[in-house]
Amino acid sequence: MDMIELIAPCHFGLEAVLKREIYDLGYDISSVSDGRVSFMADAEGICRSNINLRSAERVLVKVGSFKAYTFDDLFEGTKSIEWENFLPRDAKFWVKKASSVKSKLFSPSDIQSIVKKAIVERLKSVYDISWFEEDGEEYPLRVSIMKDEVTIALDTSGESLHKRGYRQYRSDAPISETLAAALLMLTPWKKDRILVDPFCGCGTFPIEAAMMAAGIAPGAGRDFTACKWTNLIPEDLWKDSYDEARDMEDLNIEVDIQGYDIDGEIVKAARRNAELAGVEKLIHFQKRDVADLSHPKKYGFVVTNPPYGERISEKKELPKLYGSFGEAIKRLDDWSVYVITSYEDVERYIGKKAAKNRKIYNGMMKTYFYQFPGAKPPKRSYSGNA
Repeated sequence: MDMIELIAPCHFGLEAVLKREIYDLGYDISSVSDGRVSFMADAEGICRSNINLRSAERVLVKVGSFKAYTFDDLFEGTKSIEWENFLPRDAKFWVKKASSVKSKLFSPSDIQSIVKKAIVERLKSVYDISWFEEDGEEYPLRVSIMKDEVTIALDTSGESLHKRGYRQYRSDAPISETLAAALLMLTPWKKDRILVDPFCGCGTFPIEAAMMAAGIAPGAGRDFTACKWTNLIPEDLWKDSYDEARDMEDLNIEVDIQGYDIDGEIVKAARRNAELAGVEKLIHFQKRDVADLSHPKKYGFVVTNPPYGERISEKKELPKLYGSFGEAIKRLDDWSVYVITSYEDVERYIGKKAAKNRKIYNGMMKTYFYQFPGAKPPKRSYSGNA
């Protein structure tokens, strides 16, 4: 496979994080738009990006794009794409999702049906067959139309990349793995600094931080739909990419990562999830009320996702909860605090205005990532002979 354009969707507002990740993998960005980053890569890049990207939701292969104002335009534009270069004769293919924004074509079901029909018509003539058994490997497609510009892509990931495989035990309203990783990368936290999540729930923030600290690739423990696309990606490229990721792992590190929750059963669930992620030795989980949050050392980080109070009964408890949180934060001298929440009185209870306040969509909910950076630790001084 020659160089192709890959599309990586992400949470709205976090495109810069994903862009930096892609650069770090060694690929060139071709475009950035709301909720997605496109980049150029080869077949190996499909493997490496699926395995290594922490903030991407999935990795798509851009097959083609064209303008379409009518369903005839959509049919002919789709049919003109050289699908035989992507789909083998026995491929099982369908349009898994279609979306349309500010476009004349807006019916997802009609878009899905017409794109499928156009591909079939193209391949019937190329393969000289009248019926497709579709008993081979799966090739799911995604179609997006933005201002009448149609983009058709193959979904190489299958299940969303947030499904790392470790979160078998869940709490109420957990933050997604990809969002937690992206928010951690928005902070200046490094593995030599303390990290505490006082509302850890099922452990997503501490686990993602521990995986980052140990160099564990988020997709190293799962497979992807494109693993079976041997017509496009040789099997040895997947093996080499998995091996490369595992060679980067280092569990023999010293870190101070802690997660607290007031619910003892949730704390047990967080521990089990950490075990599944292979980082249980790197995290200290404990049942603890946020009012008891403390740490003897300076210059640590609090990164957390407190309750939002989505139910009316919970909203009444928020002032007390955030009040306790704010009082605890005041005791953490020179710490940095990062909070994602939809609750609007965070700054009042923390007792100061956030240095930055980034709008983030957590699913369909608009939230804000409040950033209260603390003092930087003094640089170490060295004496004696080098």
